[in-house]
Amino acid sequence: MTDSPRFVPILLGSDINTYGMARSFHQEYQVKSEAIGSRQLAATRFSKIVDVQIVPHFNEDEVFVRTMKELAKTRYNNPDIVYLLVACGDKYAKLLSKYQDILSQWYVFSAVNYDFLCQSSDKVSFYKLCEEYNLPYPTTYIIDKEMYLDKSYLQELPFGFPIVIKPADSIQYLEVNFVGRKKAFVIEDKDECDLIIGRIYEAGYTKELIIQEFVAGDDSHMRVLNAYVDSNHNVRMMFLGQPLLEDPFPSSIGNYMAILPDENDVIYQEIKIFLEKVKYSGFANFDMKYDPKDGKFKLFEINLRQGRSSFFVTLNGFNLARFLVEEFVYQIPFTETVYGSLDGHEKLWMGVPKRVFKKYATDNPKKEKALQLLRTGKFGTTVFYPKDHSLRHFILMVYMFYKYNRRFDTFFEVI
Repeated sequence: MTDSPRFVPILLGSDINTYGMARSFHQEYQVKSEAIGSRQLAATRFSKIVDVQIVPHFNEDEVFVRTMKELAKTRYNNPDIVYLLVACGDKYAKLLSKYQDILSQWYVFSAVNYDFLCQSSDKVSFYKLCEEYNLPYPTTYIIDKEMYLDKSYLQELPFGFPIVIKPADSIQYLEVNFVGRKKAFVIEDKDECDLIIGRIYEAGYTKELIIQEFVAGDDSHMRVLNAYVDSNHNVRMMFLGQPLLEDPFPSSIGNYMAILPDENDVIYQEIKIFLEKVKYSGFANFDMKYDPKDGKFKLFEINLRQGRSSFFVTLNGFNLARFLVEEFVYQIPFTETVYGSLDGHEKLWMGVPKRVFKKYATDNPKKEKALQLLRTGKFGTTVFYPKDHSLRHFILMVYMFYKYNRRFDTFFEVI
């Protein structure tokens, strides 16, 4: 492909997801990515495989559109180069979707329809989609701020404790702060339930809250599905992972810290049919958990982008950057869906030091398999990339990993 078009990956964000995509592009095509973000985050700091430009308030509509227009005129203006945009965060995925008609004058990218984004990024609407397309999800009770103010939410719940409380609008929830704030709460009794609901609404959150029946089981009962759907709504790739450990830090609960590859044809086909019927485009990331009560995997949410731990897909041979480049740069037509499978060459993805995984992951056969992969060197991380020849980046990542020791020692709880 020596005569193939030249391209520049332009990553929207500066976090570990951004670094994972930059590494994917570098591994597959030996190209250096460019990234634009509102602030510098550790994972991309000092890296030699991605140049980061910081634009204050870049995650706000007016600044985002103005910046991308200016860059299209001054920097990204060579007609012989393909400028490939990749959103690496919820806000950037929303902005890319919202302004795709404007941005498509200068850039190529994959983005979902904005109406679908608004519908699916709100968990209340997402669970309505689950109902419509017969996708299993946990038993759910919805309350809003009016119900909180008039105390009508105090009626008996349709299921017992423990329960889970989480915001329907995760983007608005990022803007509020209060004592004991967490990404999601596991609640043991009614008094604690009333306390947390009050703190959330009194802090300024205005949208609905999701109250769900707690799905029993440790982190190994979780599954995460990554998919890539092209602009013609063909599902080009599906890859399933089995998390074995999650972050216990209050604002990061639910972030995966160790993932094994997995396969499940029932999950693959259910989600594939859904993505095709809703005419999806771009990366999709689904979180779900096995419910021992009925033997089904219950969907929690869909992220309209690749996830922060999605490098585990690239690590196992399904390079995320390749699907974008094949569609938009080389314009290779769709032929068939490729699925992740267990072929004996699996690698364990790690987001924490080995000591943390060994101490805190629940003992079970999957942990034993993971430990065997660690012993034989069949594992990898997102951020420790031998071809990123930056000593400062390496030292910073060692420090970042080291901090997880104290984080788990302080916050980990057995549920």
